[in-house]
Amino acid sequence: MEAAITFTLGDLGKFLIGLALLVLIIYCIVLVSKLIPAVKKLHKVLDDAQTITSIASEGVQTAKDIVGDVSTSVSTISGILKGNQSVLAALTNIVNAVTSLTGLVKKSKQQMDGKN
Repeated sequence: MEAAITFTLGDLGKFLIGLALLVLIIYCIVLVSKLIPAVKKLHKVLDDAQTITSIASEGVQTAKDIVGDVSTSVSTISGILKGNQSVLAALTNIVNAVTSLTGLVKKSKQQMDGKN
């Protein structure tokens, strides 16, 4: 007895479609396995960007406060030139503004040293 196996074109088509689906599933698994580490790295980068943004925001706020102090000092000096305020009050405001500026520089330096 002869055993004959026959394949129709429909059977061959079904086999090829099944094989293509298997290859597609394997490709998707490999793609997702490579995508997971990339997403983790992206998350770390975004966290670092958020930290840098918050530090920059604090620096801007501090600089804004110092500019206000310097503005007050300049107003005081101009007032002195007009003879409206005492010299002692003007010098006190100048010292306060310089102290604020020195504090900002030290804080910025510490933050930079801490990051490196």
